[in-house]
Amino acid sequence: MANIMRRDTNEATRPSGDYRWDPFRVMDALLRWDPMRGEAAGYGQGEFTPRFDIKETKNAFVIKADLPGIRDEDLNISLTGSQLTVSGKREEERREEGEHHYVVERSAGTFSRVFSLPEGVDADAVTADMKNGVLTLQIPKRPEAQPKRISIGRGQGTEATGAGGKAKA
Repeated sequence: MANIMRRDTNEATRPSGDYRWDPFRVMDALLRWDPMRGEAAGYGQGEFTPRFDIKETKNAFVIKADLPGIRDEDLNISLTGSQLTVSGKREEERREEGEHHYVVERSAGTFSRVFSLPEGVDADAVTADMKNGVLTLQIPKRPEAQPKRISIGRGQGTEATGAGGKAKA
Protein backbone atom coordinates (compact mmCIF):
# COMPACT_ATOMS: atom_id res chain seq x y z
CA MET A 1 0.00 0.00 0.00
CA ALA A 2 1.36 3.41 -0.97
CA ASN A 3 1.67 6.23 1.49
CA ILE A 4 -0.31 9.31 0.52
CA MET A 5 1.35 12.51 1.61
CA ARG A 6 -0.13 15.89 1.02
CA ARG A 7 2.39 18.10 -0.79
CA ASP A 8 2.18 21.81 -1.08
CA THR A 9 2.78 22.56 -4.76
CA ASN A 10 3.22 26.28 -4.21
CA GLU A 11 6.74 26.75 -2.84
CA ALA A 12 5.97 30.34 -1.88
CA THR A 13 3.52 29.13 0.81
CA ARG A 14 6.06 26.81 2.46
CA PRO A 15 7.64 27.97 5.71
CA SER A 16 11.05 29.53 5.06
CA GLY A 17 12.97 26.72 6.79
CA ASP A 18 10.99 23.93 5.06
CA TYR A 19 12.79 23.93 1.69
CA ARG A 20 13.86 20.44 0.64
CA TRP A 21 16.18 19.98 -2.33
CA ASP A 22 14.96 17.15 -4.53
CA PRO A 23 17.60 15.99 -7.05
CA PHE A 24 14.99 14.09 -9.08
CA ARG A 25 12.89 17.22 -9.51
CA VAL A 26 15.98 19.17 -10.62
CA MET A 27 16.97 16.44 -13.11
CA ASP A 28 13.42 16.28 -14.48
CA ALA A 29 13.41 20.06 -14.99
CA LEU A 30 16.78 19.91 -16.79
CA LEU A 31 15.62 17.13 -19.10
CA ARG A 32 12.43 19.01 -20.00
CA TRP A 33 14.16 22.36 -20.60
CA ASP A 34 13.96 23.55 -24.19
CA PRO A 35 16.33 26.45 -24.95
CA MET A 36 14.46 27.24 -28.19
CA ARG A 37 11.26 27.95 -26.28
CA GLY A 38 12.88 30.58 -24.08
CA GLU A 39 11.35 29.37 -20.85
CA ALA A 40 12.11 26.58 -18.45
CA ALA A 41 9.70 23.72 -18.97
CA GLY A 42 10.15 22.58 -15.41
CA TYR A 43 8.28 20.29 -13.15
CA GLY A 44 4.55 20.88 -12.92
CA GLN A 45 4.18 23.28 -15.84
CA GLY A 46 1.73 21.08 -17.74
CA GLU A 47 3.90 20.16 -20.70
CA PHE A 48 3.00 16.94 -22.50
CA THR A 49 5.88 15.25 -24.32
CA PRO A 50 5.10 11.76 -25.63
CA ARG A 51 7.89 9.26 -26.22
CA PHE A 52 8.53 7.74 -29.68
CA ASP A 53 10.33 4.59 -30.84
CA ILE A 54 11.46 4.18 -34.46
CA LYS A 55 12.73 0.98 -36.02
CA GLU A 56 13.48 -0.27 -39.51
CA THR A 57 12.46 -3.72 -40.68
CA LYS A 58 13.14 -5.39 -44.00
CA ASN A 59 9.92 -4.03 -45.54
CA ALA A 60 9.02 -0.90 -43.55
CA PHE A 61 9.81 1.75 -40.99
CA VAL A 62 7.76 1.40 -37.80
CA ILE A 63 7.10 4.32 -35.47
CA LYS A 64 5.42 3.78 -32.10
CA ALA A 65 4.35 6.51 -29.69
CA ASP A 66 2.93 6.38 -26.19
CA LEU A 67 -0.18 8.58 -26.34
CA PRO A 68 -2.34 7.66 -23.36
CA GLY A 69 -5.49 9.70 -22.94
CA ILE A 70 -5.44 11.15 -26.45
CA ARG A 71 -8.59 10.71 -28.49
CA ASP A 72 -8.33 9.90 -32.20
CA GLU A 73 -9.97 13.22 -33.12
CA ASP A 74 -7.28 15.10 -31.13
CA LEU A 75 -4.47 13.50 -33.14
CA ASN A 76 -3.15 14.74 -36.50
CA ILE A 77 -0.77 12.70 -38.67
CA SER A 78 0.42 14.09 -42.01
CA LEU A 79 3.08 13.27 -44.57
CA THR A 80 4.39 16.02 -46.84
CA GLY A 81 7.23 14.97 -49.09
CA SER A 82 9.65 13.24 -46.74
CA GLN A 83 8.38 15.03 -43.59
CA LEU A 84 6.11 13.03 -41.28
CA THR A 85 4.35 15.16 -38.66
CA VAL A 86 2.56 13.75 -35.61
CA SER A 87 0.77 16.32 -33.48
CA GLY A 88 -2.06 16.40 -31.02
CA LYS A 89 -3.30 17.45 -27.63
CA ARG A 90 -4.25 15.88 -24.34
CA GLU A 91 -6.88 17.70 -22.32
CA GLU A 92 -6.37 18.42 -18.65
CA GLU A 93 -8.82 16.68 -16.34
CA ARG A 94 -11.37 18.86 -14.64
CA ARG A 95 -10.82 19.48 -10.97
CA GLU A 96 -13.88 19.83 -8.84
CA GLU A 97 -14.16 22.21 -5.92
CA GLY A 98 -13.49 20.51 -2.62
CA GLU A 99 -11.19 17.84 -4.07
CA HIS A 100 -7.75 17.53 -2.54
CA HIS A 101 -5.07 16.37 -4.98
CA TYR A 102 -2.11 14.81 -3.18
CA VAL A 103 0.05 14.26 -6.26
CA VAL A 104 -0.41 15.79 -9.71
CA GLU A 105 2.29 14.54 -12.08
CA ARG A 106 0.42 13.74 -15.29
CA SER A 107 0.72 16.52 -17.81
CA ALA A 108 -1.58 17.85 -20.49
CA GLY A 109 -1.13 20.12 -23.45
CA THR A 110 -0.20 20.05 -27.12
CA PHE A 111 2.73 18.41 -28.85
CA SER A 112 4.19 18.19 -32.34
CA ARG A 113 6.99 15.96 -33.67
CA VAL A 114 8.43 16.02 -37.18
CA PHE A 115 10.44 13.12 -38.62
CA SER A 116 12.45 13.19 -41.86
CA LEU A 117 11.94 9.95 -43.74
CA PRO A 118 14.55 8.49 -46.08
CA GLU A 119 14.02 8.14 -49.81
CA GLY A 120 12.23 5.03 -50.96
CA VAL A 121 9.17 5.02 -48.69
CA ASP A 122 5.73 4.35 -50.12
CA ALA A 123 3.79 7.41 -48.92
CA ASP A 124 0.51 6.10 -50.35
CA ALA A 125 0.58 2.93 -48.22
CA VAL A 126 1.24 4.41 -44.75
CA THR A 127 -1.06 2.99 -42.06
CA ALA A 128 -1.82 4.18 -38.54
CA ASP A 129 -3.34 2.22 -35.68
CA MET A 130 -4.10 3.26 -32.10
CA LYS A 131 -4.45 0.48 -29.54
CA ASN A 132 -4.29 0.77 -25.74
CA GLY A 133 -2.82 4.27 -25.94
CA VAL A 134 -0.02 3.28 -28.32
CA LEU A 135 0.06 4.75 -31.82
CA THR A 136 1.73 2.51 -34.42
CA LEU A 137 2.65 3.89 -37.84
CA GLN A 138 3.73 1.48 -40.58
CA ILE A 139 5.64 3.22 -43.38
CA PRO A 140 6.37 0.60 -46.06
CA LYS A 141 9.37 0.75 -48.36
CA ARG A 142 8.88 0.69 -52.11
CA PRO A 143 10.01 -2.62 -53.64
CA GLU A 144 12.73 -0.95 -55.70
CA ALA A 145 14.18 0.62 -52.54
CA GLN A 146 14.64 -2.73 -50.81
CA PRO A 147 18.02 -4.45 -51.13
CA LYS A 148 18.19 -7.33 -53.61
CA ARG A 149 20.25 -10.41 -53.00
CA ILE A 150 22.59 -11.30 -55.84
CA SER A 151 23.52 -14.95 -55.96
CA ILE A 152 26.90 -16.15 -57.13
CA GLY A 153 26.80 -18.62 -60.00
CA ARG A 154 28.39 -19.54 -63.29
CA GLY A 155 27.85 -17.06 -66.06
CA GLN A 156 26.61 -18.22 -69.46
CA GLY A 157 28.85 -18.34 -72.47
CA THR A 158 32.03 -19.25 -70.60
CA GLU A 159 33.94 -22.38 -71.30
CA ALA A 160 35.56 -24.44 -68.64
CA THR A 161 39.24 -24.79 -69.27
CA GLY A 162 41.57 -27.43 -68.03
CA ALA A 163 45.31 -27.37 -67.49
CA GLY A 164 47.19 -25.62 -70.24
CA GLY A 165 44.28 -23.34 -71.10
CA LYS A 166 42.71 -25.73 -73.63
CA ALA A 167 38.96 -26.26 -73.71
CA LYS A 168 37.66 -29.61 -72.56
CA ALA A 169 35.77 -31.66 -75.06
